[in-house]
Amino acid sequence: MQGLWRRLTTAVIFVCIMVVGHYTGEYTFSLLFLTIAAGCLWEFFGMTLDLHTRRDKIRKVFGLLLGLMPFVLVTILSLMDVSDPESFITLAALLFSPFVFTIFIYELYSHSKEPFANIAYMILGLFYIGLPFALVNFIAFDGTDFRARLVLGLLVLTWVNDTGAYVTGSLIGKTPLFPRISPNKTWEGSTGGVLVCLIFGYLLSLVYDDIPTIQWLGLAAIVAVFGGLGDLVESMLKRSVKVKDSGNLLPGHGGLLDRFDAFIFVVPFATAYILYFR
Repeated sequence: MQGLWRRLTTAVIFVCIMVVGHYTGEYTFSLLFLTIAAGCLWEFFGMTLDLHTRRDKIRKVFGLLLGLMPFVLVTILSLMDVSDPESFITLAALLFSPFVFTIFIYELYSHSKEPFANIAYMILGLFYIGLPFALVNFIAFDGTDFRARLVLGLLVLTWVNDTGAYVTGSLIGKTPLFPRISPNKTWEGSTGGVLVCLIFGYLLSLVYDDIPTIQWLGLAAIVAVFGGLGDLVESMLKRSVKVKDSGNLLPGHGGLLDRFDAFIFVVPFATAYILYFR
């Protein structure tokens, strides 16, 4: 019972922080997702990189800075009144590319036994976590319009898909979905998650008119498919590095990456979908 209350309390506080971060303006929104992205990257490198020496800890900071660069650059472009966006993008590319290659130079002098494995993990963190969080800004910032409600709706769909799949699977789940990676997931649970997600997609269209109802339903379908795959991908990662949770920041829920694994995987597909119609 105590564990259940701890899990529920964490969930309530977490949801409140997310809602406040979405409704208090562009700067709060950007700070919120910068913090989440940094936390997910920190947990990812904590799982994948060796952290025995001071050099290892410096490598982790390198990976964190590399992973956050796309988000920071896109945020500056979104929030600031950049008079010449094309020149800014060119300058950002010129700054970003050399920084990527500094990790090769660092590994040259780090005396690591597996330097290219370290480089691979740092670049993987950039693509797996850094870029999806940078894409969140493309959903939220539409020219002069700030559409944080779209991002919040995407988060809600991701959460209800996961919850619907868990509840349905617990009640009637019998057929394993992917036993090699996640033995507890079932086809019945996934089907329940899809149905709940589509229902909430329709309900969100009644509250948020940023996009039409049919597009909300399409977004819900994307979340239902790729959210589940994102959860499986993180399970595959944790099995590969032999850990149960990505961290312990959220009592009863694990780490930030455990909470945002599905969202991270959904964002690239959702961004392409939203920008196509936009």
